[in-house]
Amino acid sequence: MWAAYAVSAYGTGLGFGAFSVIAIEVLHAGSAEVAALSSCGLAIGALLAVPLGPWMEFRAKRPVMIAMDVLRFAALASIPVAYWLNALSFAQLLVVSTVAAAAKIAFAAASGAYLKTIVPADRLLVATSRFESTTWSATVVGPPLGGAAIGLLGPVITVIFDAVSYLLSALGVTAIRVREQPPEPGQARARRWGDVVEGWRSILAHDTLRPLFFNTVLVNSLIMAGEPVASVLMLSHLGFPVWQYGLAFALPCLGGLIGSRLSPRVMARIGEHAVLRVFGTLRACWPIGLAFLRPGLPGLLVVMVTEFGLILCIGLFNSVFAAHRLRHTEPGKLSRVLTAWSVTSSATIAVVTVLWGLLAQLTGPRAALALAGALLLVTPVLLPRKEKVLSSVR
Repeated sequence: MWAAYAVSAYGTGLGFGAFSVIAIEVLHAGSAEVAALSSCGLAIGALLAVPLGPWMEFRAKRPVMIAMDVLRFAALASIPVAYWLNALSFAQLLVVSTVAAAAKIAFAAASGAYLKTIVPADRLLVATSRFESTTWSATVVGPPLGGAAIGLLGPVITVIFDAVSYLLSALGVTAIRVREQPPEPGQARARRWGDVVEGWRSILAHDTLRPLFFNTVLVNSLIMAGEPVASVLMLSHLGFPVWQYGLAFALPCLGGLIGSRLSPRVMARIGEHAVLRVFGTLRACWPIGLAFLRPGLPGLLVVMVTEFGLILCIGLFNSVFAAHRLRHTEPGKLSRVLTAWSVTSSATIAVVTVLWGLLAQLTGPRAALALAGALLLVTPVLLPRKEKVLSSVR
């Protein structure tokens, strides 16, 4: 399962930015269309994924994971086919991005629920830290290689590599020989509206998942909304070369690899509550540094130090948080909880990204980054405050 995740993560990293390049260079799309491609696909995909939670909850998870990988392979493979037939359109790119976003949410929910069934509770942090480290290592290696591949082979060929990675992931999941626990008798019932909203209901009723839910959704949306604004500031306003921009955001991802690998040791030393509070707070303190960017080497160092500190804290926090969420969610509701979490996060990121793009146009990118950083400084108040609450639900 880890190998399957790794190959798809590296494929995604390799294909990073290929859609935008195809839209701009092949279809001659404007900035508004490129923004719509990223935000609308994410938002519509999240909406389509809403009923998938209850649908997955009462079914075996491994076939769902395989189906979502095959679906993503077919969707991405349609792009080079249409290109070679001279039939590629912007509408097709939008449909493919939407399908890929919905399938990603479904795969993540199914794999999280499946992971809990094959890994003992006391080893979940080890497993989640390894998945987190794979994510960040793929982020370090994938985009630079993807940029080189786009330059040498073109974006369409790079999309093929991304598509094949999902096919290899499906084969990896198929190779798992651990027999999955079948749904309990009576679980495979007709789906009702209550099943669709059960994920959100379970989150909001839980003493620790509720504050973590609001905190992670808000933090992730504000961080992601600042990334395109920082791109405009660096590339358009401050004149950084493209290679420096890529380096500034690629190298700091090593912090995520370091943080995720250190998370079991840090939690063993200071405890789960302290990790969530301390590193949940610290990860909110770094992004405001992007508002103080200057041209040249000093500005480049500011970006790299800011991003490294941010991603180091994220790597530590996310590994412990992911294990905590798996442990404290009822097994019969896990797919719905993970789907509800991902749907809310994806939709919020899409909306906030569009709003911050408009804000940057009205006030300038530096002011927009400063506001996002200031709002992030308030988010630690949403973290769980009492250690006894964390321990009482174990």
